[in-house]
Amino acid sequence: MLRTTRVLIAALGLVLMFGTGAFAEKTYINGIDANYPPFAYVDKNGEPAGFDVDSLNWIAKKLGFKVVHKPMEWSTIVQSVLSKKIDMVYSGMSITPERAEKVNFSDPYYTVASVYAAKKGSGLTVDKIQHDKVRLGVQSGTPQVEWLKEHMGKEGWNFTMKYYDSAPLAFQDVMNGRIQAVAMDAAPVNDAIARGLPLAVIDTFGDHDDFGVAINKDNAELLELINKGIKMLKADPYWEVLKEKHLKGHDH
Repeated sequence: MLRTTRVLIAALGLVLMFGTGAFAEKTYINGIDANYPPFAYVDKNGEPAGFDVDSLNWIAKKLGFKVVHKPMEWSTIVQSVLSKKIDMVYSGMSITPERAEKVNFSDPYYTVASVYAAKKGSGLTVDKIQHDKVRLGVQSGTPQVEWLKEHMGKEGWNFTMKYYDSAPLAFQDVMNGRIQAVAMDAAPVNDAIARGLPLAVIDTFGDHDDFGVAINKDNAELLELINKGIKMLKADPYWEVLKEKHLKGHDH
């Protein structure tokens, strides 16, 4: 009996010495675009926010892991996954063949259109954008840029692309006249319009984009975990709550 008591005391001592580290939740780092509302951004209090941030926080809580959302340079964010500086990109990332050669993607969780947009009342049309010498704002590192580059040569379009690190920076230049229009996915455009910015969608172009979570090809365990979480989330009433909170009035 005395020996058993000593063993229990020793075991308790080890727990007190090392804490609960052996049983601690695993922490994953999620790279986000710091200025891509409504999916991911840094709010006025300096905290990560948005549809994707809330989604991953819910998944982490349900599946028993912790997550840190780390704002990153978007044009090099895939490289950060490859170099294992971050574990994933759950931040409105379009699934493209080029990216899929480098990283694994989760099951798609959202679909969004690509649009041309300009200042409300501009009188611009798709034909004017493509064939006049329009200055067109685009976000660096996005599939819209590659689509436009490919079709400019084939179709003989005359616009000039100006590259931005984020959609809101491009919108500012539309408002002050430095550029005439933007070409990007509909999510940030619709978000800006919902916030009162006098932008207007002119038309869609290209193919619709599916958003997925980018994960290192070496990390099959995390891919399985995220796919499980996305499936759970979309089946839960909280999915509709998130869409109502962040995506009300947005194109799907």
